Amino acid sequence: MPDFAEPLARLIQEFKRLPGIGQKSAQRLAFHVLRASREDAVRLSEAIVDVKDNLGLCSICNNISEGEFCPYCKDSHRDAGVICVVEEPHNILPIETTRSFEGHYHVLQGSLSPLRGIGPEQLKIQPLLERIAGGNVREVILATNPNVEGEATAVYLARLLKPLGLKVTRIAMGIPVGSELDYADEVTMSKSLENRREM
Repeated sequence: MPDFAEPLARLIQEFKRLPGIGQKSAQRLAFHVLRASREDAVRLSEAIVDVKDNLGLCSICNNISEGEFCPYCKDSHRDAGVICVVEEPHNILPIETTRSFEGHYHVLQGSLSPLRGIGPEQLKIQPLLERIAGGNVREVILATNPNVEGEATAVYLARLLKPLGLKVTRIAMGIPVGSELDYADEVTMSKSLENRREM
């Protein structure tokens, strides 16, 4: 690694700590900040501090929130009887962009991963059970990621929730719209066949 002035080397190291940022990307970002005006650098640093100081978790669903409740939990037009469970706050955005879901959310803040030491106790499962105990919930949609951890989390939650007499559903998985069957791997193809519906 080339020798950089200490402040620049420190900035590169901090950027490298961000997810998905390697050495070259960290250097590009650091040199961008170096070339930017002082005002731009101050705005960036203030925005980072503002996020840390003024954002927290919604007291109902664990989504990112500027106050006690997130916008979805505050919205009285949404159906509180349907809860869509996601792993992380950023998983809500793809669902919201469909403009077809009008229920509430519950953010687990992760997924089960025994290899990383993440068990049910580390996830926000207990608050979900408390919401359900309130008696208004009719359906829980499990929208965890379609990977090993997400599947394990969905299976665990389904086993936990089914005895409560709720409708528990899992988002469908399979071939994405606009792609070709030639490019589908066998697991994706298997899920597509498994999740087929009558036309």
